[in-house]
Amino acid sequence: MDRSHRTGDVSGIAPFQTVGPFFQVLVGEVRGRDVVVGDATEGTRITIQGTVYDGAGAVVPDALVEIWQADALGRYRHPTDPRGAAGDDGFRGFGRVATDEAGTFAFDTIKPGRVPGPDGRDQAPHVLAGLIGRGVLTRYITRIYFEDEPANADDPILAMVPAARRHTLIARRTGDGTYDFDIRIQGAEETVFFDV
Repeated sequence: MDRSHRTGDVSGIAPFQTVGPFFQVLVGEVRGRDVVVGDATEGTRITIQGTVYDGAGAVVPDALVEIWQADALGRYRHPTDPRGAAGDDGFRGFGRVATDEAGTFAFDTIKPGRVPGPDGRDQAPHVLAGLIGRGVLTRYITRIYFEDEPANADDPILAMVPAARRHTLIARRTGDGTYDFDIRIQGAEETVFFDV
């Protein structure tokens, strides 16, 4: 009796992915590039764009990138923010997008303000970013700092990262209000991810 249909190789039937074979289908439904809606939001408008790469240097066309951040005054849009989160209806504070076939993503947002750090000192303006996708069992968390921000030199979290690795957290300014930030999941230039 041939039982290969029960115990044999099923690679041609269902692709092996740790998050299941339908991840790309669900990712395609995600919308949320615009963290800022309307014209009344305070702050300098910016675009953060980049590409997600896997450990072999290939682009990842089916990842999900999320960002969350403070507003221009350094307040999170959350009721438990001790600084009193404002009711700025034009600022969501959160965005979620899928990478496209070229592995790219982009967010239209504002440059965040400084927020208090764990030691009471203000942190440099930064955006928090999360990444999930095939082969990623736990969401990766990183930070996006801005290369033209003098406060980076005094940021208490950035200071915890070895100097030779800090550049993986810095978005490069490439145009008027546009910053490039690539995410590398593994390899010699792997982005620094935080254990939170």
